[in-house]
Amino acid sequence: MFTGTYTAIVTPFKNGQLDEPALIRLIKNQIKGGVDGIVPVGTTGESPTVDYDEHIRIVELAVKYAAGKIKVLAGTGANSTTEAIFLTQEAERVGADGSLQVAPYYNKPSQEGLYQHFKAIAKNTKLPIILYSIPSRCGIEIAVETVKRLAADCKNIIGIKEAGGSCDRVSQLRAALGPKFEILSGDDSLTLPFMSVGAQGVISVASNVIPREVSQMVKAFARGNVKKAAQLHAKFYPVFKDLFVETNPVPVKAALAMRGEITEEYRLPLVSMSAANRAKLKTTLKACGIL
Repeated sequence: MFTGTYTAIVTPFKNGQLDEPALIRLIKNQIKGGVDGIVPVGTTGESPTVDYDEHIRIVELAVKYAAGKIKVLAGTGANSTTEAIFLTQEAERVGADGSLQVAPYYNKPSQEGLYQHFKAIAKNTKLPIILYSIPSRCGIEIAVETVKRLAADCKNIIGIKEAGGSCDRVSQLRAALGPKFEILSGDDSLTLPFMSVGAQGVISVASNVIPREVSQMVKAFARGNVKKAAQLHAKFYPVFKDLFVETNPVPVKAALAMRGEITEEYRLPLVSMSAANRAKLKTTLKACGIL
């Protein structure tokens, strides 16, 4: 259902407000680029600093302008179960195709707490749910056994975005969950290694900037054209890395602004890149033919 390339789309701001025309242009560019879907208001979409009305509006715009051509996997996770349920139900109401549910951050629940959190969300929506394990940001990992338990007990929990940086864990997930459970890479630089051991695509930051190229890489590997996939990976690997030279989504929004696609604006506590890192990113984008 959610395999291939999904862009964790940025949220453009202008003068402190959501820049709706820019967001619409970005969505249309993703469709032209051949991605399978977009993920609005994830971490890359600066979900921590948009309010509820903005959050729902962004999903609503994503659904409207995706227009059934690509899927919309709405970021509706939270470290409050009640908040996550509310945002997920609102995403369902405005027509999202699915929900991405990040592990609760900062409050560090036990594995039983994680199980109860995701189970409660799943019970309160008909949307298919993709879990999201990213211990570097959340301080906890959704254990393989917990994922297995959730998949068994909640029919609409159908996959996971895996951003723990370990091919071994992808192998463990695939062995525990079987062939139908969807596993998506959460790191652009690890997409091919993860796919080699059972992942079926990526939720990508880089595809904000190079949607066609990331999509081609994923499709090539899925079709068995490993050589082409490897060539694309090698060509754009410097971009995959330098888009994380500072905290995401600062570099990717800077890259989009360099191309004139958005106004480079963030909400505190995020701030603009350092001059040195900006120069490094610009050099890489030029070297890869993106600027």
